Amino acid sequence: MSDKPSVLFVCVHNAGRSQMAAAWLTRLAGDRVEVRSAGSAPGNQVNPAAVAAMAEVGIDISAEIPKMLTVDAVKESDVCITMGCGDSCPVFPGKRYLDWRLEDPAGQGVEAVRPIRDEIRKLVEGLIDEIAPAPRA
Repeated sequence: MSDKPSVLFVCVHNAGRSQMAAAWLTRLAGDRVEVRSAGSAPGNQVNPAAVAAMAEVGIDISAEIPKMLTVDAVKESDVCITMGCGDSCPVFPGKRYLDWRLEDPAGQGVEAVRPIRDEIRKLVEGLIDEIAPAPRA
């Protein structure tokens, strides 16, 4: 494991919330944080409405592929953030677990996904302040 903090975002299909969260963390924290995302029952593709909503803020997640949640992904992460996957995330001592209660964007249009995207950004900004604040000038 590297010296920088690592975060795993988990939602059921790894097609919406967790993909948007991973993209926000990557954009806002840069190389200060190692970012992973996975799903307990991954979908076939990233939600097109999530792709469109993120594109509106200049983040391209169109090439992302939903990934299966593995025990190793949890073991290798310092912080595990679940988003509606319930108890399917394995629990290990010494890890920090958070549950972000966010509306599921599955089956919704981009208009409904925008507020979810914006809420995720706020949560990610708070997380960055805690685990990887920007270096002082």
